Order: sequence, then C-alpha cells, then structure tokens
Amino acid sequence: MNWHTIITAEQLDSIQEASFHKPQLIFKHSTTCSISKMALSRFERAEAPDAIDFYYLDLLNYRSISNAIAEKFQVHHESPQVILIKNGECTYDESHYGIMMDEVVEQAGL
Repeated sequence: MNWHTIITAEQLDSIQEASFHKPQLIFKHSTTCSISKMALSRFERAEAPDAIDFYYLDLLNYRSISNAIAEKFQVHHESPQVILIKNGECTYDESHYGIMMDEVVEQAGL
C-alpha cells in the first residue's frame, strides 16, 4: 500500500480538493494501541485499489491534526478510524474492528 503521511493541517485542504477527482481515505492510527495495530495490519494485507488515495495519520504525534480532521469533515474522533472523503465531504467513516478494505471499496463506489 502506498501511504501518504499527514504531517500538517494544511494537507487537509489538498485532500479535500483532491476528493473532487478521486476518493481520499484517511487512516487515523494510534501506534501504542493493539486494536489499532491489528486494524492497520489487516487493512494493509488487503488489496488496495489505485482509484483511492490513502493517507496515514500518526495520532500520537499529530493529535492536533486529528482534531482538525474531526472538525473539517464533521466526524467524531475515534482510534483507529478510517474516513472516506468524496466531493469534499466525509461520506463514510468506521473504526476498530469495522475497518475493512472491501467496505471502503464499496463505499467509494468502485
């Protein structure tokens, strides 16, 4: 999987803009949480479609960006969490054991 790492809040504007052309997915990951590690591992083992751009956020190092994501895309913060952005808005989010690539692909309309 080709992850793009989120390290600045300004990247959220670029992600939102890109979502008008291609679905964008943000994976919020806590590096110290065993459930988050399991969800990330399971997600990475699945086949990632080229039709979605994948972004990774390290929650422990960038908590303020996580808060900005929740505010910008009007989603309740959870960890781990995937957030699918299409046409500038969050169209799907899921957390914990519900994070599955096939569901993301279906929600993206692929």
